[in-house]
Amino acid sequence: MSNVIWREIRSTMQRRDRMVYQLIFINVIIFLGLNLVRIPFYFMNVSFDIDDFGKYLGLPADLKTLGHQPWTIISYMFTHFEFMHILFNLLIFYWFGKILVEFAGNKKVLPVYLLGGIFGGLTYVAAYNIFPVFSNVVGDARAWGASASVMAVVFAATTLVPDYTMFLFLFGAVRIKWIALVLVLIDIISIPADNAGGHIAHLGGALFGFFYIKQLQRGRDPGSAINSIGDRVANLFRRRSNLKVTYRRKEKSAVGSSYQNKAAAKSDAQEQLDTILDKISQSGYESLSKEEKEFLFRMSKED
Repeated sequence: MSNVIWREIRSTMQRRDRMVYQLIFINVIIFLGLNLVRIPFYFMNVSFDIDDFGKYLGLPADLKTLGHQPWTIISYMFTHFEFMHILFNLLIFYWFGKILVEFAGNKKVLPVYLLGGIFGGLTYVAAYNIFPVFSNVVGDARAWGASASVMAVVFAATTLVPDYTMFLFLFGAVRIKWIALVLVLIDIISIPADNAGGHIAHLGGALFGFFYIKQLQRGRDPGSAINSIGDRVANLFRRRSNLKVTYRRKEKSAVGSSYQNKAAAKSDAQEQLDTILDKISQSGYESLSKEEKEFLFRMSKED
């Protein structure tokens, strides 16, 4: 049973074209781990406050505390305690993440998620240390959740294809620019009401998503170095190929040689096709060269 589960995990994590699913998987695993740890304490009738445990993962607003826990600028964006919180975040991330993959390529998801979460977190920390309204709570304030990262993905997809249409229950076909506008307006008007720091972080993430796509459209990729992180993680789950021993026959017939040449040519063409399809998955169709597009067209005409 454990081998089957591990194979499923490895299959999900090693695929370079499944970053949306990989990030969802990481969020879910951390959520389950944090909530399962409470069960033994419950049965032993021992008091256990999950928030105390979460202080090692949440992003502190206090600069001195952040200096002692620098990893929280990353860990906070994968940490959820409540089911509805993670469900809402991951559903929106899935819908808009798939749009981002479709139009910008798989390799844009991780940089937007991580850098959007970092920028949103820094916006949150800056607000708590600048505005007087937070002076009495800055020492205890912490942020958790992927919301800033998700808002970065939402606004990256919206900036890229603002007129893309989604079908919403009770509303029908809605362009995603209106969905993004409603989400950001809710965050703005909710700042004085409750969870002010969270809403500020959301706005920081949204701003980064917009900035990221604008930079891409100018020919600059602010997150080009981030993708190496995803490749290294995938390599941890990638099995080494087995060593193959081959030998060459001393005698070859003319028919056999012709057949092998055709088979080799077909194999080379299939390998080139796989490479092109992988490139489309990673970076989109427009990243192909003229020769690659012509090759793809020729292959589509073959039986």
